[in-house]
Amino acid sequence: MLTEREESYRVLLLWQKDGAFIKESGLSPFAMELALGVCRRHLYLEYFIKTLTKKMPSLEVKTILEMGLFQMFFMDVPDHAAINTSVELTKSANLGDGAARLVNAVLRSARRTGEPALPPQRVRRVSIENSVPEWIVRRWFDIYGADAAEAIAKSTLERPVEWVRVNTQKSSAPVVAQKIGLHGASILYDRYIELPRDVGVKLLLALPEFVKGEFSFQNPSAFEVVKLLDLKPGLKVWDACAAPGGKSALMAEMDSSLEILASDSSANRLEKMQDLMNRLGLTNVKTECIDVLAPSERGALSSKYDRILLDVPCSNMGVIARRPESVYRLTPESVKELSELQYRILENASKFLAEGGRLVYATCSPDPMETTQVINRFVKAHPEFVKAGNAILPGKNDPRLDGFFAQALEYKK
Repeated sequence: MLTEREESYRVLLLWQKDGAFIKESGLSPFAMELALGVCRRHLYLEYFIKTLTKKMPSLEVKTILEMGLFQMFFMDVPDHAAINTSVELTKSANLGDGAARLVNAVLRSARRTGEPALPPQRVRRVSIENSVPEWIVRRWFDIYGADAAEAIAKSTLERPVEWVRVNTQKSSAPVVAQKIGLHGASILYDRYIELPRDVGVKLLLALPEFVKGEFSFQNPSAFEVVKLLDLKPGLKVWDACAAPGGKSALMAEMDSSLEILASDSSANRLEKMQDLMNRLGLTNVKTECIDVLAPSERGALSSKYDRILLDVPCSNMGVIARRPESVYRLTPESVKELSELQYRILENASKFLAEGGRLVYATCSPDPMETTQVINRFVKAHPEFVKAGNAILPGKNDPRLDGFFAQALEYKK
């Protein structure tokens, strides 16, 4: 088991030093649970360590202490095993005998004293208890009110539900569920299968059904967003911020008569999208490298599109439980910069919507600066575009769904 802890340690250091995404590291189930868990509770674990030490240790030692504390207080690992393996990990990482003695002493002290008392001030307490930076918690207090903000913060600690999306061009949800051993699993929208907690995504990737393109992985909130497009057979659709390609693939699976352009500004991401379409056997999706911030009215964009999907880059504040690294990258300035980027993408892409067409603007953040404020600013500047119905928040009424925002706009020149 030391090897798995070494894997977690390596990935956690990469996250803290280089901002690497933990879920993309291919860890074993135990190592992944440990690494993501430490990331989700990072601020709390750091606070815990501060109460046990006179001086914050080096990043390497602090990471091992966070891993040890997480195992002791949030995983089903005996205290002695968590302490002993943390000491061994310190030695295998060549951090020195002094560091090993410090890790041993701090973790034994934590076992004696238990979890620390939290600050009485509510914003500070909610921030530490749920490991959400204080400026974000304060922002949520201002936007949603104290009780709702605290509930949102608590939800970021929950392990998100994983889903299989069945390729209905090749099979059906009940058949795939039976093939991959998920008898009696919950099925949503006739194509999404809820994965039990004890089923790891990594194990399913090796199944022949996955290799043959019978299923992918996607949260059902994507279906709620795509439904807003009001797709009809034979329409031309542009997914303008398509990477990694899940929503383009979903649309192609829903209707093989759609003519779909899936674009991204990164050639590397584009190659991965094409690999996805090839695995799924979807021939009605064309991938192309297009920068939405500087689109050319040539080639694929020489004609208008009936539907445009904009799943814009965002702060990920609606999916912190799934991407816990995201909160540590954000600043108030970066959210403002994102909202300006989102507006520019919306303005540029809207020029390619056919008259009478529909555009759906979506983010995986519910923050008003990235959602309603962008939409309202755009509609005010472009009265030929009108809101088609109300915005949707798929995760609001079903905690199993990711926290997306989506608003449909129609071009009524």
